[in-house]
Amino acid sequence: MAERDGIFAGDDPFAIVRRWLAEAEAVEPNDPNAIALSTVDADGLPNARMVLLKDIEPAAFVFYTNYESQKARELDGAGKAAFVMHWKSLRRQVRVRGTISREDGAQADAYFASRSLKSRLGAWASRQSQPLGSRAALMAEVAKVTAQQGTNPARPPFWGGYRLVPSHIEFWADGAFRLHDRFLWQRQDEGPEWRIQRLSP
Repeated sequence: MAERDGIFAGDDPFAIVRRWLAEAEAVEPNDPNAIALSTVDADGLPNARMVLLKDIEPAAFVFYTNYESQKARELDGAGKAAFVMHWKSLRRQVRVRGTISREDGAQADAYFASRSLKSRLGAWASRQSQPLGSRAALMAEVAKVTAQQGTNPARPPFWGGYRLVPSHIEFWADGAFRLHDRFLWQRQDEGPEWRIQRLSP
């Protein structure tokens, strides 16, 4: 596809995402790795929220959360999810859809250990998505777990990662007169071969 050059050039969609993210890191004021993660509940009702993408692997995307949260229950229940990364400064976005599995081993341990102490203690203290009586109650729980866990808390058993292996990746860039450029990469059964199509804006 001769016209797929410039910012769209390349034979590896994960490399293109990494390149775009590196460009965004230079110009986005906050959280260039933020993604709007979409899931569905048991009734098929969609949910969306912002999370931080923490790793772009050779064939997958990884983020972390509390396994007892609503998002985790929906991820585990459906086994599928989608997300969009949008950078206003670059006028670009990446849309991703695929299958979900947990990252609950050494990689999750290493990432948890890399977080600040306050973030690690906060992960222990927060019962994510559960009703909370007051902020004071939350801070009291933080004080409690600080006394229990000390200065080097291990990763909680209820906290870890998710790996999204995509079947679809769409690259979108703003165009003049709202005639945007869109290229969809898709594959079957998570195989190595991608089919690339230009889409109408």
